[in-house]
Amino acid sequence: MAGAGQRKGKKDDNGIGTAIDFVLSNARLVLGVGGAAMLGIATLAVKRMYDRAISAPSSPTRLSQSGKRSWEEPNWLGSSSRLLTQDMKTNLSRSLQTLPTDPSASDTDFFRPTKPKPSAKRSQVELKKSRLRLSLQEKLFAYYRRKVAIPADEQVRAKQAAVDICAELRSFLRAKLPDMPLRDMYLSGSLYDDLQVVTADHIQLIVPLMLEQNLWSCIPGEDTIMNIPGFYLVRRENPEYFPRGSSYWDRCVVGGYLSPKAVADTFEKVVAGSINWPAIGSLLDYVIRPAAPPADLTLEVQYDPERRLFIDFLPSLTLGDIILVAKPHRLAQNDNLWRLSLRPAETARLRALDQCDSGCRCLCLKIFKAVCKSNPALGHLTASQLTNVILHLSQEESDWSQDVLADRFLQALKGLIRYLEAGVLPSALNPKVNLFSELTPEEVDELGYTLYSSLSEPEVLLQT
Repeated sequence: MAGAGQRKGKKDDNGIGTAIDFVLSNARLVLGVGGAAMLGIATLAVKRMYDRAISAPSSPTRLSQSGKRSWEEPNWLGSSSRLLTQDMKTNLSRSLQTLPTDPSASDTDFFRPTKPKPSAKRSQVELKKSRLRLSLQEKLFAYYRRKVAIPADEQVRAKQAAVDICAELRSFLRAKLPDMPLRDMYLSGSLYDDLQVVTADHIQLIVPLMLEQNLWSCIPGEDTIMNIPGFYLVRRENPEYFPRGSSYWDRCVVGGYLSPKAVADTFEKVVAGSINWPAIGSLLDYVIRPAAPPADLTLEVQYDPERRLFIDFLPSLTLGDIILVAKPHRLAQNDNLWRLSLRPAETARLRALDQCDSGCRCLCLKIFKAVCKSNPALGHLTASQLTNVILHLSQEESDWSQDVLADRFLQALKGLIRYLEAGVLPSALNPKVNLFSELTPEEVDELGYTLYSSLSEPEVLLQT
């Protein structure tokens, strides 16, 4: 059959040659020598294509000795089927059936590798991301166990030391300053909310003042010339009916407003100058001394040879439903500004959300706090700022199970970077308050740069 095919090909070749000679001979008369040459080249190319087409079905595609595709292999195998006649399709099908089926007998270069489908690429990317998340998830839990969590016995000892100091101070104030109008002091802070990290070394002792409701009023900071939301002025009212001295706290009025600095100075004289802390410390088996400046109204308590606890005395007042604390603005040059206390409400909301769905919000917050506490470049970020980032994220994401800790950690990190880029972090409880208002532009840039640099490899934050 091979011979018959060759004879048939020869016959067809002779017919085509006769036709070409006839066309070219007549073309010379009409087109001239140049035109005839061009037509001849084009016709010869058509003839070669035709020869290759009719020779493909008669035998399988030939491979060279080197295993590469032969120059005689049809070039139209990959062209559109609409360009093939029915006979060509039938012959091509038969020819393909004669190809070797043994994988070892075929050359790997013969067939082009199929390009993966877009869906396959997406699945591979998602699989890679999933593996990275699992790796980060494991590292986050390992970091929490190794660095973040505080041993239970350390927390118990620190809380007990704070309770002892609070009892001694309450007894002293009642005995020495019985006319000072105070409500019951109480301990507060992350240690009592189970949100303290790394070491149990800090707690707040809230000292609530009793104010006459008809003698004092609050003026929001945004309604003043300073325009600082989140801070208040406490103004002395009705001086014509209740002259100076009608209230115990008139002695702390500066320019018609109750000064938190003057109140703090009053307590500092008592805490640092009137109480014999060495004697109380020996009685309680502690080493107690006022903290070195610039820490005001802070006691340093060494309740263990290797452990220290810092107790901050924080005067506060309540007027209506507004709770203020004597913690001045970090940058504003005004000693009469009282800070709006949002931390207890923020913490209560965060814990309530976790209790409703057994979420990992508090866990995520504690990891962020440990990262900032261990990294000096992130030291300007406060617990309140980090808490509000997670509260904002909780409004966008409903799933806070332990399995998505890595995802939420990365989302919170990216969200924090966006807030720093904008220079504004609104309070989740009071959107008028910008929690970044006490940061300088240089500090914002440094924080943003540090966090952005770790975005491609967040595990770096866990190595501090």
